[in-house]
Amino acid sequence: MSKPNSNNDRDQLLVNDVQKKLPPLRADIEMIPVNRDEKELIYFHDPQGYLVKPFVLDKQIAMLLPMLNGQYSIRDIGEELKRHGNEVEEQQLLDFFRQLDSARLLLSPWFRHYKTEVEEHFEKAEVRPAACAGLSYPYDENELRKMLDTAFSTNGADAGGKGRIKALYAPHIDPRIGLDAYVGAFRPLTGLKPARVVMLATSHYAGMYHPVYDGKPFIVTRKSFETPLGVVSVDQKTVDLLESKAGDTGCSMQDRAHRNEHSIELHLLFLQYIWSHSFEVVPLLVGSLEEMFYKKDGDIGQKVDAMASLLRDQFDKDDDTLFLISGDLAHVGKKFGDREPASSFFEEVKYFDRTFMEHAAEGKEEKLLSLIGDDYDRYRICGFPPLFTALSALTDVSGTVTGYELWDEREQESAVTYGSLLYRQTPEAPR
Repeated sequence: MSKPNSNNDRDQLLVNDVQKKLPPLRADIEMIPVNRDEKELIYFHDPQGYLVKPFVLDKQIAMLLPMLNGQYSIRDIGEELKRHGNEVEEQQLLDFFRQLDSARLLLSPWFRHYKTEVEEHFEKAEVRPAACAGLSYPYDENELRKMLDTAFSTNGADAGGKGRIKALYAPHIDPRIGLDAYVGAFRPLTGLKPARVVMLATSHYAGMYHPVYDGKPFIVTRKSFETPLGVVSVDQKTVDLLESKAGDTGCSMQDRAHRNEHSIELHLLFLQYIWSHSFEVVPLLVGSLEEMFYKKDGDIGQKVDAMASLLRDQFDKDDDTLFLISGDLAHVGKKFGDREPASSFFEEVKYFDRTFMEHAAEGKEEKLLSLIGDDYDRYRICGFPPLFTALSALTDVSGTVTGYELWDEREQESAVTYGSLLYRQTPEAPR
């Protein structure tokens, strides 16, 4: 999918006045210190993919960025520099900040224009291209298959049990970090041949599109999904049904949140690899269910109940439908807003995760809600919304924990935990 051409609009909308307050730096940009050829640099990462790639600044120049808070003009910055013995011509500063604006680093009229163009362009497309290819996994099909062949060549534990496999809760951690966890989670699905996969996945970016998804916890797309391993079609009849019930379920048909989302894409890779038969997907992103911590039967709670009821009626006892739930567990440490490094509370996080996984294995969504809500999602369990929805929709299921890992991102003083559960459905299973 090509991106819209906006060069004329850009020139007209870029920063061009030395006396007006400069637009602030975008709050969703990650700034990562790097060293290259003995130079200290700042690498800018944009999870949403709007920023020009790659974008790097010298650390000394990047020291100007704290003044990009909406309170300074170029003239103000020039005067501030002069007070500290660094005199820079206004035209040089203007050129520099126009460069930042052109790269879409500032929350400016140009950025908003470009962002809207990209989103509208995406929503008109019929295919959702791979967003993580060449980053989290190889873009080349042969390289990707070789990587997966090697990963799946190891012997794995038998995830046996009574009843037919009905659902899998698996991580969406970067495969470069958690490839073995994916193998352990997806290996038990190898012999299955479902015609349909209902995918309930974490929506990491829905909140960035305010107010598009306000009061809409679910986001579906009609687009086929393209990866280096081929194209997966969407079950259009089910999407028609979701659209007809959108008012009750809070299901949005505006699919821009799918554009750069990895939680469905990464799972599809493994389904495409382990299966040779044709199948369709129902791709549902699930946003925050935070309101349910305060009022379980409020607006969001009622919509989740309606969606769970719809999925239950259609697919709970359908032998041709598998539920695939995409979510990680805890996100802790300074990268995620904690004051203390993640290593200082590893043990309490692991204890919480064990309790979460035990409730999840029992199929007890109410216990999960109580556990998460008691401390208002203290550990930021991103897989809670899709897992709660799935367990609310399914009956007679019980799960087995098939994996658990902790990624210690020590340089960021942060950590992410992730795990997997395999669900089987039997008439005798507790509910």
